[in-house]
Amino acid sequence: MTQAPAPSRTTRRLHDREIVALAVPAFGALVAEPLFVLADSAIVGHLGTAQLAGLGVASALLTTAVSVFVFLAYATTAAVARRVGAGDLNAAIRQGMDGIWLALLIGITVIAVVLPTAPVLVDVFGASDTAAPYATTYLRISALGIPAMLVVLAATGVLRGLQDTKTPLYVAVAGFVANAVLNAGLVYGAGLGIAGSAWGTVIAQCGMAAVYLTVVVRGARGHGASLRPDAAGIRACAQAGAPLLVRTLSLRAILMIATAVAARLGDADIAAHQIVLSLWSLLAFALDAIAIAGQAIIGRYLGADDTRGARQACRRMVEWGIAVGVVLGVLVVIARPVFLPLFTSDSVVKDAALPALVIVALSQPVCGVVFVLDGVLMGAGDGPYLAWAMLLTLAVFTPAALLVPTAGGGLTALWAAMTLMMTVRMLTLWLRARSGRWLVTGATR
Repeated sequence: MTQAPAPSRTTRRLHDREIVALAVPAFGALVAEPLFVLADSAIVGHLGTAQLAGLGVASALLTTAVSVFVFLAYATTAAVARRVGAGDLNAAIRQGMDGIWLALLIGITVIAVVLPTAPVLVDVFGASDTAAPYATTYLRISALGIPAMLVVLAATGVLRGLQDTKTPLYVAVAGFVANAVLNAGLVYGAGLGIAGSAWGTVIAQCGMAAVYLTVVVRGARGHGASLRPDAAGIRACAQAGAPLLVRTLSLRAILMIATAVAARLGDADIAAHQIVLSLWSLLAFALDAIAIAGQAIIGRYLGADDTRGARQACRRMVEWGIAVGVVLGVLVVIARPVFLPLFTSDSVVKDAALPALVIVALSQPVCGVVFVLDGVLMGAGDGPYLAWAMLLTLAVFTPAALLVPTAGGGLTALWAAMTLMMTVRMLTLWLRARSGRWLVTGATR
């Protein structure tokens, strides 16, 4: 990492307070998001196995579709934070509105694709004959909420860029409660079955989008920012987001390859892999919260032409990432005997998962550095480098993972390959951070 003067104790405390103030609410909002699917599953599960299976397929498709466009939050956070650092709140909110308009355009396009192709998509994902009709119904209705979901992503990025992670937390919690109440009422009270669950989710997502839009529009009017779509601004948002889209798709490819390899190892290994992957994803929320703080803080420093502050903040956040990673690793080791019985009573599955969990625990400090530096470089608007680095990581991981079934080692070897993947990511990100080439100042990159 670029050498920065060692910050004083007062400076470290200021960084610590700011990181905590942004990261803790961000963590709460991140955890609230998967609870939507959990609530839907709990309610739909009582309708029958076929309905629950259909929900599982449709939810996987929707989650993939939305997660691919997470750059709407990341790119918007960095761009808005730069404008905030430069002291131009009018331009910051205008930048955020461009991101929201882009989200709407993408959402409408996705609806146009999903509605006519829903049966084909459900079939490709392997839904059974009994589950397919339910999956198609849920997917078609829920697709109508995709523009709202994407607006939520973009508007969340606007507020994060404005150094506000509390509002997204409040909206996420309120959205979860509304979703649960609506689902229960429409599924059982109105007797709509799985369609009621889909409509409940759509209404909750639209409500969340409406709240975000109200907050952003109020801010725009307060600072005299235009609400009209600007073709040049929308195009600039798309260009900034394109490299992050490549990064996200590469990461999704890595996770899909890992799951495909685990499936080839046998039923016990794929079951154990899903358990380990679920825990790995949960741990990622804690580390991603620090990354979100990094996006907002680094963007603001660079917008204010303060490279020294950006370097010192980066250094402190890396220290946070390592420390949180160590704590998470210790917790995984301690909680293994309690964690596994929550998911399975099969001793074969437990035996496969135990050594993989040890690897996950040992890799958490590495993951901490990766998430933090990923957030720092996103905040700096260094998307093209992140795209190339992730493509390189995919190129290293793919042959290593594909060799697992023939080379032996089972699930333990696969998660060793996952740790190799994270190590490659850490090296590429550390080299970039150390070079200082990401320290591009100004209201725009």
